[in-house]
Amino acid sequence: MVLLHVLFEHAVGYALLALKEVEEISLLLPQVEECVLNLGKFHNIVRLVAFCPFASSQVALENANAVSEGVVHEDLRLFLETHLPSKKKKVLLGVGDPKIGAAIQEELGYNCQTGGVVAEVLRGVRLHFHNLVKGLTDLSACKAQLGLGHSYSRAKVKFNVNRVDNMIIQSISLLDQLDKDINTFSMRVREWYGYHFPELVKIINDNATYCRLAQYIGNRRELNEEKLEKLEELTMDGAKAKAILDASRSSMGMDISAIDLINIESFSSRVVSLSEYRQSLHTYLRSKMSQVAPSLSALIGEAVGARLIAHAGSLTNLAKYPASTVQILGAEKALFRALKTRGNTPKYGLIFHSTFIGRAAAKNKGRISRYLANKCSIASRIDCFSEVPTSVFGEKLREQVEERLSFYETGEIPRKNLDVMKEAVVQAEEAAAEIARKLEKQEKKRLKKEKKRLAALALASENSSSTQEECEETVEKPKKKKKQKPQEVPQENGMEDHPSISVSKPKKKKSFPKEEVVSSDLEEEATASVSLPKKKKSSPKEEAVVSDPEDTVNKSISKKKRKFSSKEETASSGPEEAVGNKSSSKKKKKFHKVPQED
Repeated sequence: MVLLHVLFEHAVGYALLALKEVEEISLLLPQVEECVLNLGKFHNIVRLVAFCPFASSQVALENANAVSEGVVHEDLRLFLETHLPSKKKKVLLGVGDPKIGAAIQEELGYNCQTGGVVAEVLRGVRLHFHNLVKGLTDLSACKAQLGLGHSYSRAKVKFNVNRVDNMIIQSISLLDQLDKDINTFSMRVREWYGYHFPELVKIINDNATYCRLAQYIGNRRELNEEKLEKLEELTMDGAKAKAILDASRSSMGMDISAIDLINIESFSSRVVSLSEYRQSLHTYLRSKMSQVAPSLSALIGEAVGARLIAHAGSLTNLAKYPASTVQILGAEKALFRALKTRGNTPKYGLIFHSTFIGRAAAKNKGRISRYLANKCSIASRIDCFSEVPTSVFGEKLREQVEERLSFYETGEIPRKNLDVMKEAVVQAEEAAAEIARKLEKQEKKRLKKEKKRLAALALASENSSSTQEECEETVEKPKKKKKQKPQEVPQENGMEDHPSISVSKPKKKKSFPKEEVVSSDLEEEATASVSLPKKKKSSPKEEAVVSDPEDTVNKSISKKKRKFSSKEETASSGPEEAVGNKSSSKKKKKFHKVPQED
């Protein structure tokens, strides 16, 4: 008896289910449909054999991509080999996708079945899956499906984002639409302004130039010799500018009001701006084509190559087309009409706009279009699948088409395709190496700039930190001065004097203890005796300078005597004050001894 197993792929993992009563189920399809909706009956038919959850969302995405592409992933291979019976002939595996079923049967050797009973069973498993697996809720299963769906769609969209041919399709479509709109609007300007200046239509044929002239001239009666230079700039021709000036003087047009002129000028300015935007869009298209399809644009031109890509849908689709399809791409109506009426099929489609077919003779147009379509298919495949885009192959293919044209006209035998492609491969390798060198230089420059920027940021941070430290120091300095001030105040109020302060400030020398004042007479005599030999050595100019300090010494002696007399009076006034003065003098002696020890 053959056992039927069903493989179910879910966002959370793979599940393998076994069916009971296989022969009855295969015969009773209506009963299976009824059992699918009832969970109890469905449990009697289906049982869960094994369940393998995905380790992460990335693994789930890889398995989903593999299943969608019909490839057996390593996780699926290990899961089936582990849980299916070893006797492969007695096992029948039901799968939902025939692609993955064919891949499993080819690689693992299990017989696979799709459709019929398997589809109904899978519908029931999908409905009751959260009840079959323990620990899985309906909410968690829905979240897993939503996350996997978003990541799968995002991966598919990224494939289109990397191929920027979407921008080429939009830009060429907009370019064609702008051509139609500019043509319509310029015809409206010609008709509107032609009432006032009808002769200008015959002189100027270009639509954009006509709109610029209509905007500049305005009222034809105000046109004079002073505006001739500007007319020459706009028309790029002195003869036409002179003809416009002569026609304005003898024009048959009607007079026009200022309001009508304002409306005409505003509308013509819009048309001029549209034509300028059309030119900028064309340059954008050329740059995009040189990046995406350089070989195709070098062979057939940017506009025709972009139209081929837009008509095919993408560059990848164009690369998949054979040369016969590329030849008649854009002439589908004529092709089906010819097939329907059994007439002649078209020889060319969009490639007719290239210059090669126009240059060929009438009898050679079909031959050159077939040859050109062949080269276009080769160029599109090179552009689509090459890693480094280069225009070398397109230039070589263009040379081949030129040689083929000359062969049709003169009979000169062209070069072989093999020789041309060998030259192209050598030049392409050189171009790729040069591009790699340029990229390396750009990367080095970028790294240098990045290093300079980081160094500048580091210097700026160091400067900011140093300035902050300086600010902190300046903030701390006045605090230290404030702490010193209260110590200086009691010194001035008669407390112990600091020795350094007494040395730096001579005024504080006036406060002496009693013992020093008593021995002042002896000291004065000693200083006088010491100063006498100095006078003998010094010059007469120095004697005059020294005499002054002697006077100051005498004055200081007289002041000290006065203080001494006043202190004796205070000492005689009371014994308590004398005792206080003695204690203060002792403290001062101790204080003077401390700096000597230091």
